[in-house]
Amino acid sequence: MKLSKFCDETRVDFSLKASDKDGVIEELVDLVSRSGMVKDRDLLLKDIKEREDLVTTGVGYGVAFPHAKTRSVKGIVIGFGRSDAGIDFDAMDHKPVHLFFLIAAPEDAIGAHLNVMARLSYLMKPEENRQKLLEAASPGDVLALIDAVE
Repeated sequence: MKLSKFCDETRVDFSLKASDKDGVIEELVDLVSRSGMVKDRDLLLKDIKEREDLVTTGVGYGVAFPHAKTRSVKGIVIGFGRSDAGIDFDAMDHKPVHLFFLIAAPEDAIGAHLNVMARLSYLMKPEENRQKLLEAASPGDVLALIDAVE
């Protein structure tokens, strides 16, 4: 399964403008909402924020995976955002987050949702991959990298 089937070039933003956690989540929700896969933007925002309030999805190493299982989407949707400045996202290592993958999945897509999360987590482990995303110049660079995960 290629992860790019859940993310296309319109869902990649290299210049997130927000300066705080809520702002970044809102920007990422707006990004994926333009895809046509989101039925209810406000519900998606609410569900992502509620999930984030349970425990941070800032996993460390400058990476966060805000996500939710929600009835607001027609299928799995991934959005990627990058903040050059870095955002305080309550990350586990207390460092700013630069790379964000927003993942939204239908409530009944439990296995697929976990598979996507696991594959993106695996992708972000090597420093080399994080560096490639920090330096990516086009949405195609991002999609090629996420498709390289086996």
